[in-house]
Amino acid sequence: RPSDQQKMSESPLSQFRGVYLPPALHPLNKTLVKGGKWKDVDSAQEKRRSFLHDFCKKYNSRKQLRTHLVHLVSRIYVEDRHKVLYCEVPKAGCSNWKRVLMVLNGLATSAHNISHDDVHYGKHLRKLDSYDLKGIYTRLNTYTKTIFVRDPMERLVSAFRDKFEHPNSYYHPVFGKAIIKRYRHNANEEALKTGSGVKFKEFIQYLLDSHRPVGMDIHWEQVSKLCYPCLINYDFIGKFETLEEDANYFLQLVGAPAELKFPKFKDRHSSDERTSTEVVRQYLKELSKEERQLTYDFYYLDYLMFNYTSP
Repeated sequence: RPSDQQKMSESPLSQFRGVYLPPALHPLNKTLVKGGKWKDVDSAQEKRRSFLHDFCKKYNSRKQLRTHLVHLVSRIYVEDRHKVLYCEVPKAGCSNWKRVLMVLNGLATSAHNISHDDVHYGKHLRKLDSYDLKGIYTRLNTYTKTIFVRDPMERLVSAFRDKFEHPNSYYHPVFGKAIIKRYRHNANEEALKTGSGVKFKEFIQYLLDSHRPVGMDIHWEQVSKLCYPCLINYDFIGKFETLEEDANYFLQLVGAPAELKFPKFKDRHSSDERTSTEVVRQYLKELSKEERQLTYDFYYLDYLMFNYTSP
């Protein structure tokens, strides 16, 4: 085996071959789990892991290897004390996850008194791409890597409601204006000036447009492109649909303090109804049959990887 020195001097990609597929499915270390109440959560976990692993083996296309390692890990948050890597999927519990990571890291005493702005704009947590190659490599190979996902349509509608149905000083002027200008034929001055009031159908037209007037955004980017689940071998796959039990089981696995529980509260617009299957159905009614199909196609990989039922 080449020495680390030799490995470091080769080109970054050849050095990181080890990170790429097909990875072995490492057994989860369950020595820290206490009590017998986790049996169902654990068996669901094992099913998801082997499902994703089998899918990636089948789907394994080498063309993704061209993506540079630093880009692959740019959405991954690092918590060094408990050796945790968490890949952020927006609209799947990520604000509360960041709160938990801050507590694990000793940056806060409780997840409950950390504000939304502090979570998202405070520079408290390091991302994996801020380390040197050896630091990235070591952590990828030795830390417990987790990802939390959500039904793609639910995640999409949740993002739309959050960013376009509430006042927003970034999404309205940046995305809203461009979307209204391109897809609303009789837009009035006011709408063009503020970018407020984007309709779901217009948002979907933007999403499906191969010549989008503004780029993608992490809130609606596919999980396959945010976290690269077939190139990075995640140890734990949580789902928004079973967020609390999954998160609390994961906290046991990594030896978190017993009193730390995953927060239950809805981070923003707490009076709004949560985006449920029924809410999603109402939004999808605004689309044509073809638009619905194309939106599903857009998230096709996310549906397949995480075994979500197609709508």
